[in-house]
Amino acid sequence: MGLAGYRQSRGKTMHMRRIGRDGPQVSALGLGCMGMSEFYGPRDDAESIATIHHALDQGVDFLDTADMYGPHINEELVGRAIRGRRDKVVLATKFGFVRDPGDPSRRRIDGSPAHVRAACDASLRRLGVDTIDLYYLHRVDEQVPIEDTVGAMAELVRTGKVRWLGLSEVGGLTLRKAHGVHPISALQSEYSLWSRDPENAVLDVCRELGISLVAYSPLGRGFLTGALRRFEDFAADDYRRLQPRFQGENFDRNLALVDAVGRLAQHKGIKPAQLALAWVLAQGDDVVPIPGTKRRRYLDENIAATEVVLDADELAAIEAIFPTDAASGTRYPPGMMQFVAR
Repeated sequence: MGLAGYRQSRGKTMHMRRIGRDGPQVSALGLGCMGMSEFYGPRDDAESIATIHHALDQGVDFLDTADMYGPHINEELVGRAIRGRRDKVVLATKFGFVRDPGDPSRRRIDGSPAHVRAACDASLRRLGVDTIDLYYLHRVDEQVPIEDTVGAMAELVRTGKVRWLGLSEVGGLTLRKAHGVHPISALQSEYSLWSRDPENAVLDVCRELGISLVAYSPLGRGFLTGALRRFEDFAADDYRRLQPRFQGENFDRNLALVDAVGRLAQHKGIKPAQLALAWVLAQGDDVVPIPGTKRRRYLDENIAATEVVLDADELAAIEAIFPTDAASGTRYPPGMMQFVAR
């Protein structure tokens, strides 16, 4: 499929894609902001804000955050960065995770209507905006019918606090139930060369219902860049230390796959990260990757991936190296895997 459209930004052309059937047009590549505040090593708020400003200057207008990142401080950071530039941003945030103030590693899901309303008001305040463009349920609360949660989210649309609705990491049946209550514009799920779970039916449901797939971690939490060579190089507080794909023999097996893809990228004259992003972009106009970075130099490398075209032979070669389920290890520890694909 071709790209959905183009936008001029400071003399540059940015490819555009639409979120859902009736949602906003956004840059074909968004910016995930989570790692600016937590999970992937130390913070640098000044460079993070400069990165967001640079993204907007380059036409990357789709910013993604969540109330649980930090917790809360990532929304505040994004809010500071977009102050005075709100009209240049399609702003997405998420709710549902509630972290223990005494131990943020402990978390639960709250999808109750009361929490929907309270979480939205708190996010609006932290972000410093009147309206959230795209509001996601971060994970499904098994104690609350999805119809009740989405019904409360739909009320936020009616009152003008939210423009469009999304879900994250849900299965096809849940997606259908939710869409029956109020149109769902986006499903955010992990999707990359090494995380292809959405291809197991849910992507078909998205396409049937006109729902875009917003692909988080399209670079495999940085692993698909080829820059991560040793487990020992991760900072002590780096979340990836806890993930099975980065541990022991899994790390070595996955690195061999990444290196093989890297050789394809080298032959094409691009970086491994650009090839990995180009692969995600090639999966359809209804797929919008949101790679995260907190540094301008990596942002520019990612943006360049929107100009990479992979022909049928190249896509077949990538598939031969990195077929579905090729990655070793689950993408989350057991405690987090329980929250996905409900």
